[in-house]
Amino acid sequence: MENKQLRFLYLLILALVWGSSFILIKRGLLGLEPFQLGALRILFAGLFIVLVGFKSIAKIQQRHWKYLLLTASLGTFFPVFLFSWAQTELSSSVSAILNSLTPLNTLLLGIWLFKIDFQRRQIWGVVIGFIGSVLLVWNGAVNQPDQDYRFALFLVIASWCYATNVNLINKYLYDLNPLSITVGNFIMLLIPAYLVLHFNGFWEIATLPSTTNAMGYIIVLGVIGTALANVLFFKLIKISSPVFASSVTYLIPVVAFFWGLLDNESLTAIQGLGAAIILLGVYLSAKK
Repeated sequence: MENKQLRFLYLLILALVWGSSFILIKRGLLGLEPFQLGALRILFAGLFIVLVGFKSIAKIQQRHWKYLLLTASLGTFFPVFLFSWAQTELSSSVSAILNSLTPLNTLLLGIWLFKIDFQRRQIWGVVIGFIGSVLLVWNGAVNQPDQDYRFALFLVIASWCYATNVNLINKYLYDLNPLSITVGNFIMLLIPAYLVLHFNGFWEIATLPSTTNAMGYIIVLGVIGTALANVLFFKLIKISSPVFASSVTYLIPVVAFFWGLLDNESLTAIQGLGAAIILLGVYLSAKK
């Protein structure tokens, strides 16, 4: 299969996997605190990918490690906690929609820090996406007082982390294969994740039925939604571009929205309009 066809296949698979991750986080929060959930997600993903891809460590050169530390922190460590924390107050559907800001931020950071080429249409996409996000958050804060939309800031920060991550991988880790990048990332994160878990009181609740039930969702989230999805995502960056790869978030809200409907979540008509405006902005920013 040619790269042009393959990149769309990878994009679709990632959308299905990551679009389902928000409902898994929601289920995990029924028995875990946000920092416990984030740490377990990293541990399950890290242990799996290191065992599977241990031999790929030999391909990592000394000059790669500082960038692996950066991409591990920005692409996985901080976002998993930010998303878990945000979803204590926001629905999984809204979280997925705000995650769609990632391609817009990827473009802005690419222009600002990495000097990538851009077109005027893409800048309009950024502006339109920003308007849509403001509309989504403002209307939600007014009409859904049971949700604290100040927590949307955590999702915006996470999207900037993801955007920086994809640009760093494209510029500094282009000569590493996706499995080596993923293994290198999680080697950096295993000890910090364990320390977060240790000092957050997890072992005191580890045997409770609600905790073990929540952990089942996080195992799926960690192994499939984090470890394997990261390998696929890094492959996508290598055969396309940072902006195209991050445009997976154009499809993620669609998957997350259907999961939300099955879980009795809803959006107001104005929020639906805001979501559509965001996705239009993403489309314009990603289009060449």
